[in-house]
Amino acid sequence: MELPEMDTMASAIGVSVPVLRFLLCFAATIPVSFFHRFVPGITGRHLYAALSGAILSYLSFGFSSNLHFLVPMLLGYASMVICRKYCGIITFFVAFGYLIGCHVYYMSGDAWKEGGIDATGALMVITLKIISSVINYNDGLLKEENLRESQKKNRLLKLPSLLEYFGYCLCCGSHFAGPVYEMKDYLDWTERKGIWKPSEKGSPSPFLPTLRALLQAAFCMGLYLYLVPHFPLSRFNDPIYQEWGFWKRLGYQYMSGFTARWKYYFIWSISEASIIISGLGFSGWTDSSPPKPRWDRAKNVDILGVEFAKSSVQLPLVWNIQVSTWLRHYVYDRLVQNGKKPGFFQLLATQTVSAVWHGLYPGYLIFFVQSALMIAGSRALYRWQQATSAPVLKKILELMNFVYTLLVLNYSCVGFMVLSLRETLASYGSVYYVGTIIPIVLIILGNVIKPAKPARSKARKEQ
Repeated sequence: MELPEMDTMASAIGVSVPVLRFLLCFAATIPVSFFHRFVPGITGRHLYAALSGAILSYLSFGFSSNLHFLVPMLLGYASMVICRKYCGIITFFVAFGYLIGCHVYYMSGDAWKEGGIDATGALMVITLKIISSVINYNDGLLKEENLRESQKKNRLLKLPSLLEYFGYCLCCGSHFAGPVYEMKDYLDWTERKGIWKPSEKGSPSPFLPTLRALLQAAFCMGLYLYLVPHFPLSRFNDPIYQEWGFWKRLGYQYMSGFTARWKYYFIWSISEASIIISGLGFSGWTDSSPPKPRWDRAKNVDILGVEFAKSSVQLPLVWNIQVSTWLRHYVYDRLVQNGKKPGFFQLLATQTVSAVWHGLYPGYLIFFVQSALMIAGSRALYRWQQATSAPVLKKILELMNFVYTLLVLNYSCVGFMVLSLRETLASYGSVYYVGTIIPIVLIILGNVIKPAKPARSKARKEQ
């Protein structure tokens, strides 16, 4: 039953009632996370984290959302109890399989287009949390000398309790939009261990960085609401779009991608504020004198880093940062055989997993394949840039990489926004597939025109 006030409020801001309900619950994660600081006892904090997350999910998506979360959560936990040796790989495919089933059933992209919303987005975050915690428990069996630094840091030597596990997965509604963080960090934060242990430096205040995140969120939403009427996605199907020349169509693709990103900047700024104010966002002290607290554990985007990226290789480091980190630790690194260097296969496989995680729309798959091509093409430019000793040529190649990244990113992200195969191919075709052809040409040239070996190894090291 909907309150009449919600209908009025939803109409006033131009969204549907389900979306308004989600936004209100999403905003509520900030006070909910703040009050976590005052819950007494370790068990009490785990219980508060789990219950508050479940209640926010119920209020936002309905009772069925928590049932959907329970299925992969319980299957993942059961795999840790029953079959620790293979629990990581089992849970990876089981959790992703369930998520794919929900994607197919709900087809969330269509729901969003029609003003609806469901719990699939939150299930996406929970899926990553489940898989990481199970794999880290799996890693607890391995010899330390065979582990990478991230594995040593995050591995779990003993089985978390069911309450700890539920608290981690649902913590204060952080599953709504992330960010993804590690079970080990959650446990240390809850138990006030590690960097959260009281020290002579005192307890860092979260209020200033929280305010900064909220002001950033307000700016991002204001700019998005201003731009979106001028650059709607529906324009791609408008006959007037086809009447434009090549450069105007390419410019519109840039502006539509630029506009859409501010919506994500807003969402991630709110989630960052929520994690920071809880204290979990704290990531240690700087080495400066006096030391200053760092709050980048919750940082999911570097806005200027995205908009002014000098290379496509930088984008995973500044966009959806925590998910990119998860993909690197739990997919990319684990596909690299000992003694061998990663190549295009690892990159493509990682981008494919990311595409499937987002949903089964052709636009997602095409976008992430495009991303793999875009990064590989950018690497070729970077290797040439590092190999040349001529300052002018180096600057020209640096500028080319910047322009290339700007062009191919905004061309590629149209698929991510329109989702359907027909609309994606039509938008790409309207600019003669320029954002697909250029990366492929660069990849081919990169294999033909190879820089000298010392420069190449240096470039790879820096990449």
